[in-house]
Amino acid sequence: MSILQALDRYYQRLLARGEEGLSPFGYSPEKISYAVLLSPDGRVVDVNDIRDTSGKKPLPRLMNVPQPEKRTVDIKPNFLWDKTSYVLGVSASSKRADKEHQAFKTWHEASLAGTADPGLQALLAFLTAWTPERFAMPFTPDMLDANLVFRLDGESTYLHERPAAQAARDRLLDGGDGESTAAAATCLVTGERLPIARLHPAIKGVNGAQSSGASIVSFNLESFTSYGKSQGENAPVSEQAAFAYTTVLNHLLRRSEHNRQRLQMGDASVVFWAEAASEDEAQAAEELLAAAWTWDDTPTDAQEAGALRAALVKLAQGQPLRDIDPRLHESTRIYVLGLAPNASRISVRFWHVDTLGDLARHVARHAQDLRIAPAPWKTMPPLWRLALVTAPSRDGRAKSEDVPPQLAGELMRAVLSGSRYPGSLLVNTLMRMRADGDISPVRVALCKAVLARRQRLSRSTVHDTEEEVPVSLDRQSTSPGYRLGRLFAVLEAAQRSALGGQVNATIRDRYYGAASATPASVFPVLLRNTQNHLGKLRKEKPGVAVNLEKDIREIVEGLSDSFPSSLRIEDQGRFAVGYYHQSQSRFPKDKPDAADASDDTDTTDEGAPE
Repeated sequence: MSILQALDRYYQRLLARGEEGLSPFGYSPEKISYAVLLSPDGRVVDVNDIRDTSGKKPLPRLMNVPQPEKRTVDIKPNFLWDKTSYVLGVSASSKRADKEHQAFKTWHEASLAGTADPGLQALLAFLTAWTPERFAMPFTPDMLDANLVFRLDGESTYLHERPAAQAARDRLLDGGDGESTAAAATCLVTGERLPIARLHPAIKGVNGAQSSGASIVSFNLESFTSYGKSQGENAPVSEQAAFAYTTVLNHLLRRSEHNRQRLQMGDASVVFWAEAASEDEAQAAEELLAAAWTWDDTPTDAQEAGALRAALVKLAQGQPLRDIDPRLHESTRIYVLGLAPNASRISVRFWHVDTLGDLARHVARHAQDLRIAPAPWKTMPPLWRLALVTAPSRDGRAKSEDVPPQLAGELMRAVLSGSRYPGSLLVNTLMRMRADGDISPVRVALCKAVLARRQRLSRSTVHDTEEEVPVSLDRQSTSPGYRLGRLFAVLEAAQRSALGGQVNATIRDRYYGAASATPASVFPVLLRNTQNHLGKLRKEKPGVAVNLEKDIREIVEGLSDSFPSSLRIEDQGRFAVGYYHQSQSRFPKDKPDAADASDDTDTTDEGAPE
């Protein structure tokens, strides 16, 4: 199924269930600030401020109104609403307000001619009598360039909501006489012969795209056209289908604290939805995926947080979906769409369609590949956080726009499909660790995940004798990279133990990058310096000195006679894992289930101490 077909079907489902904020064909949610109250003879009775005043400052209210015209430089009035330059002929910025108002007046007089509706008659009377010079009380200067709607005094419905207005709107969409003015062709989305959209409505909400909106489907140069066709005729999509897919996409991309079907992966704005036998089953699947992909460890409701955490742990363990929620079914269809800005258009970063059963198994495998002990989290980190650790830090914080664009999309695709993680994920993670010295647990877990998945998938096609990447500290590992990472952690521990609070920068701050890439150039020097630290410890903390010497001896005995001159990227990843395991082994496990969390034989446990 194509992207537009899936979006069109989702729109029809949401519309059928009465989804709040979703507009019917020909309408769209727009920011409205004021309502002009008219008497039956067209006089202005009052102007109501209908803005949302719940915040620090009044904000326009989103209201379903007739879909706005797509304006560039042309003067095109909207039906039964618009900004003050069109409605009243006054503006703080437009230099052609008089022409815009005249267009608004002329179009409505033609569109509403012969109407018997009292409200629409009042609007026509208002337009006949109104002149911009009459802009005074109850109008005020702060209303300039705001969007206005109309209401008949004494009634609660706005003019654009009246049945007569909606019927007039339908006639306009049909071209006025029931026959569309647009050329008819077979719609690529519905397969029916319908009027084709010349221009598709704008898509808003994609990070980095134009604030006024951009398009997935558009043709604005001759090089993009063929056979004498122009604009939308090159990819025939009916007006209804174009409206449906853009409306539901704007709904999914909306910025709201209640919208959990949207997440940001680098420069890609990602939306997802489910399709099941019932709406209840579809919503259950969407809630599970929202928890898995957008979980941020700070839910507001404690009871909800506990339920989500339990569900995520079961998902990561690969338990049957019915054990997580009886409403979850293996056959439920899942759609994931990643969109990224591209000049005046929107590019599709990725498009993935799968069943919930397969997707759940891929997420569980992702959690298993990511698993490292001791576990640094209670639930697996959300994807946006994994992508964020590959971005450079600015003032101590990384930003999503700094994540390499292709990397974020490939990471999402790998998790969704169960395929290999991108090779650049390991490279970028190692580069960031060398650059800022932050050997964080999430970064180490990413290194481990890339290596574990690559090895597992390679073993399925070719004979691979390389040892597995351990989940917890493995003293038997013979991997040079892993052992050198362990050795580096022990040498750092010796420095910290000997110098205590007097050390401003440890060897990790100064030598981690060189030690993990070119061990032969660094480790001989570090070992000589460690003898000084051990000498001090033998006098002050003999027990600590004995344990450190024992660890150094055990690790070095498993290495070759000389340090390698360089390590491959894969071994540098193992270096990070070995460093993490060895450094974490220094801390006492004072929680009762910490031992379970670090037991590498339990491959199904999330490993999260509660």
